[in-house]
Amino acid sequence: MPDSDLAPQPLATATALPAHYYSGAETAARDRHAIFARNWQLVARSAQVATPGDHVVCEIAGVPLLIVRGADAVLRALHNVCRHRAGPLALCDGLAAKRLRCHYHGWTYALDGQLLSAPEMDDAEGFAKARICLPQARVAEWRGLVFAALGDGAPSLEDLLDGVDARIGDRRIQDYVFHSRTSYDIACNWKTYIDNYLEGYHVPHIHPELNRVIDYRSYVVETKRWNSFQHSPLDSGDTLYGSGEALYWFVWPNTLLNVLPDRLQTNRVVPVDAARCRVEFDYYYPAGLPDLHVRHARDQAFSDLIQQQDVGMCELVQRGLESGSYVAGRLNPKREDGVHHFHELLREAYRAGAT
Repeated sequence: MPDSDLAPQPLATATALPAHYYSGAETAARDRHAIFARNWQLVARSAQVATPGDHVVCEIAGVPLLIVRGADAVLRALHNVCRHRAGPLALCDGLAAKRLRCHYHGWTYALDGQLLSAPEMDDAEGFAKARICLPQARVAEWRGLVFAALGDGAPSLEDLLDGVDARIGDRRIQDYVFHSRTSYDIACNWKTYIDNYLEGYHVPHIHPELNRVIDYRSYVVETKRWNSFQHSPLDSGDTLYGSGEALYWFVWPNTLLNVLPDRLQTNRVVPVDAARCRVEFDYYYPAGLPDLHVRHARDQAFSDLIQQQDVGMCELVQRGLESGSYVAGRLNPKREDGVHHFHELLREAYRAGAT
């Protein structure tokens, strides 16, 4: 890869990331190593792991993880890989487990990852249960959401979310109740999808319904070190979200937080391969919201309409990126500073991953 592709670029004269970073097995491997293995991922809801033994299975960059609340009430992200011969300790989410038992040969661990028993190993020379413990990833909670990171190189979660709490203000999204999840399988690279999310430049052109409820002229993008923030006045009428603000956060590398009046929606953009991704939409609302099911049905219908418009365009853009025709174009400094911010983080990660 030419070094010039990854050199930092000032916003005023920046071009987009070249097309070859959006397709091919080398791209998928690079993203897994340089980005997902080194950074925080949204992996669970705190409500799923509220009491000892509650656990959620997930994966980061190919490493199976088990997010589990210990008997000591400490939340841990254990590797879901038995130290015997790599069998799984849990196959699905669960509640109130007393211990963790490998499904392959029955080796059993405490909720803190310490080996408790290994069938028929007591007489094995030099075998000591006390020296065997499951490896752990980093884990942290924020406003009812659980994040995990494999290594120590990721910034603190506080730095990752710099400015978000202050802007959310008195909205108690941590008390909102999870309602449902909708997933979309999309024929585009995960970065293609996030590029699209990060700018309102396209809104007047492919989202006429959204353009009627936000104020494109007042649409603003702000960037921090590890996140970017888009916001606009909102006037959607009482049958949808009412009036207020539309707040959209991108949190490096693939978490999206969408805050509207009395609604939180989180999006997790998960690579499937170099040319496909899955986007998980989780919906949260204040407890006791009147006519919740009617409200959610309208919310989801509107969100799905916007999503289908985005999906169609992202899949067309992916075809263009893979066509061999595209040469990285100039970014719009006024409208695509969020894209520029993301691309600079990608360039930085790729430079670091090459060393």
